Amino acid sequence: MDEENNLNSESLKVVRIGHSPDPDDAFMFHALTSGLISTPGYHFVHELQDIETLNQRAMNRELEVSAISIHSFPEVAEDYALMNCGASMGEGYGPMVVAKSGRDTEDIKNGLIAVPGLKTSAYLGLRMAWGDVAIKVIAFDEIIEAVNSGEVDAGLIIHEGQLTYVEHELDVHLDLGVWWSEHNEGLPLPLGGNIVRKDLGRETIENITNWTRMSIIHALENPEQALEFAKAWGRGIDDQTNEKFVKMYVNERTIDYGDEGREAIRRFLKKGQEIGMINAKFEPDSIEFIGRTS
Repeated sequence: MDEENNLNSESLKVVRIGHSPDPDDAFMFHALTSGLISTPGYHFVHELQDIETLNQRAMNRELEVSAISIHSFPEVAEDYALMNCGASMGEGYGPMVVAKSGRDTEDIKNGLIAVPGLKTSAYLGLRMAWGDVAIKVIAFDEIIEAVNSGEVDAGLIIHEGQLTYVEHELDVHLDLGVWWSEHNEGLPLPLGGNIVRKDLGRETIENITNWTRMSIIHALENPEQALEFAKAWGRGIDDQTNEKFVKMYVNERTIDYGDEGREAIRRFLKKGQEIGMINAKFEPDSIEFIGRTS
């Protein structure tokens, strides 16, 4: 029996899923990588890295499936398709610029701001809102420490830092989710998505997309188990903060972008083109959104 199991295991095609080491990504991929849904012929494994590293790996076509910053998608669109599920979107909230209390916003704009990566959607949003500010790239989970130490004047925080910054008595000078919503008729702020490599073949990428959607639905319908799994990637956050953060970025729009979500992505990339940060030759209106059913 063991020999038969080994043969069956060896016959499975391994699909590597790259995602950020944060609770919302772990939550949505829990069922898929834990074998809780049927994926005939395929075995899925996690590869956890920060989003900027995943952006770079996608440009090298390394992973079969990966989370990606929407900012970076045009650079990999020739090789990867964007799934219609797995969205991380700010519904009136998003990455924030924070600084020690008592600082003036105009002073912050003219100071040095830590950012989590040049290809992140957070950085593109910052450039849209505040223009060509002075920045220093720092790992996302070290930005608050850099602000507190005085290494930088302010920091652009993502992931659970959007909740935990309050523990450090920092002031918010810009909430990109609020800013985007106010300037774009209430559309959500596109941050991250999931991509699947086109050379796997049309049937396979549609199957993988469907299984990803099923994994998200499973997590939303069985939140206790998925939240417990996700907590391991929250860098010590408590259960309440873990659940709050996951619910911010895994919801009905994560199952399906919807018309508003798809329009938000197109507009985000077009505005990126307007400020010269997205290739002008890319056509946002041509994005297919694999797995779209409506």
